[in-house]
Amino acid sequence: MTYKLHREVVDRKVTRLSLGVADVDSYLKFLQYRCRPNTWISYGYDLQIFLNFIRKPLLDVTSADILAFIDSQQSASNRQGRTKGVSSKGPGLSNRTINRRLAAVASLYEYLRVFHDLPGNKNPVPRSLAKRNVFWANRYGNTASLALIRVPQTLPRPLDPEEIDLFLNSLLTHRDKAMVLLMLLAGLRKSEVLKLGLKDIDFGQHTLMVREGKGGHQRVVAISDTGLRELMRYLNEERPPSRSDKVFLVMKGRNRGKPLTVRALDTIVEYHRKKANTPGVQCHRMRHTCFTRLRQGGMSLEALQAQAGHSSINTTRIYLHLCPKELQQEYLQMSDQLFSSSGASRRPTID
Repeated sequence: MTYKLHREVVDRKVTRLSLGVADVDSYLKFLQYRCRPNTWISYGYDLQIFLNFIRKPLLDVTSADILAFIDSQQSASNRQGRTKGVSSKGPGLSNRTINRRLAAVASLYEYLRVFHDLPGNKNPVPRSLAKRNVFWANRYGNTASLALIRVPQTLPRPLDPEEIDLFLNSLLTHRDKAMVLLMLLAGLRKSEVLKLGLKDIDFGQHTLMVREGKGGHQRVVAISDTGLRELMRYLNEERPPSRSDKVFLVMKGRNRGKPLTVRALDTIVEYHRKKANTPGVQCHRMRHTCFTRLRQGGMSLEALQAQAGHSSINTTRIYLHLCPKELQQEYLQMSDQLFSSSGASRRPTID
């Protein structure tokens, strides 16, 4: 039997997810109003892939099965597609994706442990593996744990000015330019752009209210004159009449006047990326480019965190590493101050 995630949709909204396994379906129902819709659906697909691999009752799953699942996800000849959950040839999945799937499985078993009296009161997903130096760890109070999947921190590459110019020049409508500038100049995520409402724009204060940010958090972000002017042109010249309060709407066809979807925005970006021959342009890279440039301009990490909507400043700190010249300048200034009193600030010369 192959498990497939079934979605019930009412008024273009997913109202129910099911996989045909009672415990899993009750867990998905439990999740529905406790996380964002996209997270809920992603958990459903991740559990679909897990069920199609494990092929045994949930209560019979052991830690060895979990490790076998990890191995299957890392295998170069066993990439599992999102929609079908069956094996197909291709490279192994990234560690970040595997970690997310493990989190979905671990959360399912935590739910069963708390609400359905999981036998043995044990979650089969190991939190970590013990390191070899467990003696020293116990002696000095270290947890001595080794993550099941190591996820390295990678630095995003901001877009080059030439790429940005080519891509912007390929856009033909004020709507498309306004959406791109909101990501490029205000650092909005693509979902935040599409959920923007008419009442969320404050032209006088040069701000936007993001009501549905990541994790359900709200924030106020600043937007430059350039972005506001393009937004105003779209609203005055192109936006079709509609009952919707969303800013960005479909302008042609049978869906004219309806809110633009994420898929439609992705299609627009992909089309103009090919047209402008700028393969590196992606929505999230526009956001990274915004914050990299703001940091290079001297914006503090705290202000950058507020603009980006990061729940932790540790996430914002990646933009320090994207600005090595600024880091070097600050280091040289501080090193001169620290060692000037001892005369050590005199930089050595090489004969």
